[in-house]
Amino acid sequence: MAKSQKPSSTQRTAVLSQAALTEWLDRLAETSSLIAPRLVSGVLLYRKVSKSAEIAWGFSRPVMSAKDVFFPPTEQLFTIQKTGQEVSLRESQPEGETILFGVRPCDARGVRLLDALFLDTEPVDPYYARRRANTTLIGLACQEVGATCFCTSTGGAPDDERDMDVMLVAVNGGYALKAITDKGKALTAGLALTISDQVEAPPRRRPAVPGQMPAIPWPAHFTDSYWARISERCLSCRACAYVCPTCRCFTVRDEMTASPAEFERIRCWDSCGGENYRRIAGGHKGRAEKGERLRNRFFCKFYYYPEQYSLKDTPACTGCGRCIDVCPVGVDITEVLMDLRRST
Repeated sequence: MAKSQKPSSTQRTAVLSQAALTEWLDRLAETSSLIAPRLVSGVLLYRKVSKSAEIAWGFSRPVMSAKDVFFPPTEQLFTIQKTGQEVSLRESQPEGETILFGVRPCDARGVRLLDALFLDTEPVDPYYARRRANTTLIGLACQEVGATCFCTSTGGAPDDERDMDVMLVAVNGGYALKAITDKGKALTAGLALTISDQVEAPPRRRPAVPGQMPAIPWPAHFTDSYWARISERCLSCRACAYVCPTCRCFTVRDEMTASPAEFERIRCWDSCGGENYRRIAGGHKGRAEKGERLRNRFFCKFYYYPEQYSLKDTPACTGCGRCIDVCPVGVDITEVLMDLRRST
């Protein structure tokens, strides 16, 4: 009987040079809306670029997530026009193809978590759905991991490719390229790639917080006095929600436009941390105390959202650490989680 052959351990890798990458991005910018990490008044953000030279190469994690590409901070849903006794509505639907380049794995995972609400649950949100369908994600693995990052503790990784259409990893000689989805394969067809079996990636520092976040019996902590104590620091500023890749609360309001016969309905980001969130007629506030609002933020991310949208053990937190960076009073999400685990 012939001996079975062991599979080869050599892995052949498609490599795209830096010059070929910038040329490709320049072509994409001519036919699509190209969004990439860009310095805006010294702040690193995902913003539209007209050419690859405007991209902040060697960037770290942008200050804001990629959420606003699909779910803008403020967007017009439709306009209401009145002519005499006639009233007409005109819906505002986003159009055109978008390429999101350089998206970090934590941000791509945040988009997948938003999908659970806006796409996978009826009714589907048409505005989010249109942007999602028209956008291709080109990921770029993290080479440097920030001091507040903890993506590996929430099930992610600096080079996680699962939520990308195309994934790029910096290697000697350029970028290792992998087309993951059909959309990604169509976008990369015809690229000048070098196939090599001797590709070495530069060393990549892993996040400092090891392993998975500890399991916490959330319902048992609902009445803890801990929430009132930790909230003494909180300012209810809502900055944590606005930089978060997965926070998705919003409010809807009607406003006048420049024309006296026209109104617009707009959707704006909101947050359960705000004092007036879910205030009802008569002025009653469902969560009047800061401790109740802070508790809801954590329960939503680690208990309510996974349960409601069948995400199993996937929390609505990507471990990006932005909320830690932006909090003016030092409320640290990892500190809260470890405090709860110790008190269980």
